Amino acid sequence: MIVVSDTSVIINLAAIGQIDLLYKLFQHVVIPQAVFDEIVRYGDELPGSLEVRSALWMEVRHITDKDILGKISDYQLDAGETEAIALALELNTELILMDEFLGRTLAVEMKLRPIGILGVLLEAKRSGLIASIKPLMDDLLNKARFFIHQSLYERVLKLAQE
Repeated sequence: MIVVSDTSVIINLAAIGQIDLLYKLFQHVVIPQAVFDEIVRYGDELPGSLEVRSALWMEVRHITDKDILGKISDYQLDAGETEAIALALELNTELILMDEFLGRTLAVEMKLRPIGILGVLLEAKRSGLIASIKPLMDDLLNKARFFIHQSLYERVLKLAQE
């Protein structure tokens, strides 16, 4: 299965020391050039920078279908989100890793299935890769400064049966 990722999931999993979950769940993650640039242009200061540069299971691809990219460019997304959606469409995959609301909304309109970082954690728990989601969500809040609305936090814990 080909999985395309936007920036947020990679950076935030790296910030809490869990980027390897992407490999364990998907074995191969494709990112567009814009996502690569967003993560590595800040050097070692940004979580995930080293992993994105060196992970053999992560592949950077350029968008070749400029028509798809043109259609998505009309929306008010950043370059990483735009290219991630375009690449997922170009590669004919349905799964895209993305947290941002506007990007997820457009992805659904384009018949893609967006999964955010909390969805990745839920899948990791279901797969037996992690024992508990709560400490990782707490790390997202405290270490990564990732915003999780209280009702979503509680809903994820309920889904995880914690």
